[in-house]
This record gives sequence, structure tokens and C-alpha cells, in this order.
Amino acid sequence: MSTVKTTVNAIIGEPAKRTNLPVWEGLKASKLAALAWTAMRVWLGVMWIQAGYAKIWGAEAAGFLHGNGAGVAGFAAHGTPAYSWWGSFLHGFVVPNAGAIGILVAVSEFAIGIALVAGLFTRVAALGSLALLFTYVMSGTASVCAFYAAIAVVILVMWRTSSWIGADGLIAAYRQRHPNLITFHLLGTRGAAGTAAAHPAA
Repeated sequence: MSTVKTTVNAIIGEPAKRTNLPVWEGLKASKLAALAWTAMRVWLGVMWIQAGYAKIWGAEAAGFLHGNGAGVAGFAAHGTPAYSWWGSFLHGFVVPNAGAIGILVAVSEFAIGIALVAGLFTRVAALGSLALLFTYVMSGTASVCAFYAAIAVVILVMWRTSSWIGADGLIAAYRQRHPNLITFHLLGTRGAAGTAAAHPAA
């Protein structure tokens, strides 16, 4: 087994030892590029806020938050799914649960938008964007999904600098200034538990 591994490593190398191009690493660490990534992040967040607001308080509220998700059910029942198995999923799961799914979609869009604008949980928000866009594309809505997805991918890949100007950046800076804070609390908790175990109450 070790011989095979050695042979494979000799041919294609160790994945952990592969390096990125210097220009790529420079973009990931550039504070100047961070301004562009931040602008993209905030813009995408605003788009999600507008979409979520329309579904919660705006013109689309009747089809998502009210009427048992009539808008969701109608779209799922009469849409053009990308694959037949996805169509089965829409008819078998989405339509019967349209009310709950309508609320979930509306709240998710709005929450993702707030998180992106604030730069809070940026990677989670970017992944949430991609998840929603995936369901929209699979359900037959192309629109601007590809453009939004491309921006979400950039935000996700460049997360260190795309979230630098935002709540995530402030949290990261605080943790850098107090590197032993979490360790101290963990050790303190374990120490207290160990002391209690070693000296049980009489």
C-alpha cells in the first residue's frame, strides 16, 4: 500500500504542498481589492433585502406570507423544472408545504441580505445565496441568478477580505487582540469541572 502511495505521490505530488499563483494570493490579501469585494457584497445584500422585503411587506407578500403560499404553490406547480426528478420534488414536497416554504424563502432572502450588508456570517450568507439561487435555477427561473451566483462565489472565495470591512472583520480584529480569550475561558471551565470532580461535596 505504501509503495502505491509513494508512486502516486511521485507522479502527481502532494496536494498539501501545492501553492497558488502569487497574483491570486495577492488578491486574497489585498486591502485595495477588499474595497471591490465589499462593494460587491453590499450590493448583493441590498438585492436580497429588496427581494425579501417585497415578499414580507411588499407586493409579493400575498403569495408568500399569506394565502398559504399561493405564489409558491403556483410557481412550483406550473414552472419549468430543469430535471424531471426536480419536478417531482416540486410537486411532491414544495406544493403541499407551500405556506411554510413561502415564509422560509421570504425570511431567508431578507436575513441573507442583512448579513451580507453587515458583513456578518459572510461565508454562511454567501452559501445561503448560492443555495437559494440553485433552487431558483432548478425550478426554471434563470433571470439574474447566474450573475448573483458569480458574485456570491467571489465573496465566498475572497472571504478574508470580502468580510474585512464589516462585522466579521471587527470580530476577527477583536480575537486577534485577545488571542487567549477563548482558550482562557475553556481552560477555566475545564479547570473548575476538574476541581469539582477531584473534591466532591461531602
